[in-house]
Amino acid sequence: QVDLVESGGGLVQPGGSLQLSCAVSGGTFSTFSMGWYRQAPGKEREFVATINWSGHSTYYTDSVKGRFTIARDNGKNTVYLQMNSLKPEDTAVYYCAAAAVGWATMDPSRYDYWGQGTQVTVSS
Repeated sequence: QVDLVESGGGLVQPGGSLQLSCAVSGGTFSTFSMGWYRQAPGKEREFVATINWSGHSTYYTDSVKGRFTIARDNGKNTVYLQMNSLKPEDTAVYYCAAAAVGWATMDPSRYDYWGQGTQVTVSS
């Protein structure tokens, strides 16, 4: 069984920063590709960022490019999402996901395991 647990969400002012973490237990983390998705109230879940198994390949949705950075530590079985210059429109529940395919993918159907999510609220 593979479990994903997100942490690091919270309330932050516009322009501020947060770092989300996703700890993975079970499975072989170093072979998984990882992704971050988010879902705002009344909206569908959307792709945010993905990273391949080695950490050498990353992709981002256009709205977060230059502000968010995805990274992983295979020794700690953890993936991170550093979020800078946060905007109110970044407010959402953020989910991490793991894909056994190993390559970075934006396709949610490729992800085999999902976390429960962590709330990020950007407001003054």
